[in-house]
Amino acid sequence: MTLRAGVMGLGVMGRNHARVLAGLAGVEFVGVFDPAESTPDFVHDRPVFRDLDEFLAQGLSYVVVAAPTVYHLEMGTRLAEGGIHALIEKPVASTSEDARALRDLFDAKGLIGGVGHIERYNPALQAARQRIEAGLLGDIYQVTTRRQGPFPGRIADVGVIKDLATHDIDLTAWVTQQQYVSVNARTTFRSGRPHEDMVLAVGTLSSGTIASHTVNWLTPFKERTTVITGEKGSLVADTLTADLTYYKNGTIRSEWEQVSTFRGVVEGDVTRFALERREPLLAEHEAFRDSVINGVAKGIVTLDEGAKVVQIAEKMAADGLLHRPSAVLE
Repeated sequence: MTLRAGVMGLGVMGRNHARVLAGLAGVEFVGVFDPAESTPDFVHDRPVFRDLDEFLAQGLSYVVVAAPTVYHLEMGTRLAEGGIHALIEKPVASTSEDARALRDLFDAKGLIGGVGHIERYNPALQAARQRIEAGLLGDIYQVTTRRQGPFPGRIADVGVIKDLATHDIDLTAWVTQQQYVSVNARTTFRSGRPHEDMVLAVGTLSSGTIASHTVNWLTPFKERTTVITGEKGSLVADTLTADLTYYKNGTIRSEWEQVSTFRGVVEGDVTRFALERREPLLAEHEAFRDSVINGVAKGIVTLDEGAKVVQIAEKMAADGLLHRPSAVLE
């Protein structure tokens, strides 16, 4: 069975999606829809359509929506009404209300809808979840993420929470298999844009795990780190290099009196795991392709999960605005 797939939007992510689809087994890449005059006429030897109706008339099995977030509801609705499955880039919609509307529409039509939270497919985080499921850490106490770097010029319609923090919201819930039950945040606006460019957030998950997220576009170096701490040690995932390191709690007693009086954990063995480093975007596409073929969403980020991420992001943004500096504590 060969699926026919296309892409909506030829920005940075749209070009990457087109590249993967052009070489994906079991899929025929049909082309791209993008009305911008600056786009080329062909991508990977497939046409770039300027007319949406013409694009949708190509007998498409599924489409990747990689247009700006403000168009996701409109484009997703057109696809669902046409009986076309969709993989929608994160965030799935501009608001949680729009996200739920897409979820309900795709469910009503019996279509597979997915969200492009690509971090789930990073080899380091995939391996971390497998080891957590196997009991490597025991009970999970804390998840800390740091996602920092310079401002990317491609971002126009959202702030750092919906563009970057949504990655951390999704991966934290997924890797721990818990849900957020509360979240508090502080935001700042330093670059002169109408959207926030820095957020510090703290959340509580459904099994009592504490989550903290440091996310910004104001750091002159790029960092993508997730630290998961449990009763038996910590896992540190670097998603830039796809490295996963395990810091085990020590079991050797210390004879140094000043140190041995501390009743917390001690340093133990450190293990850096050897991982198979597959491209996350390819793994994401393979999972979505297989879900469409089998008619069951498996191994993908569902529209329901994507809607919950947007809901948490909205709470972060609202709480950040609520606590903007106005006075000095005495």
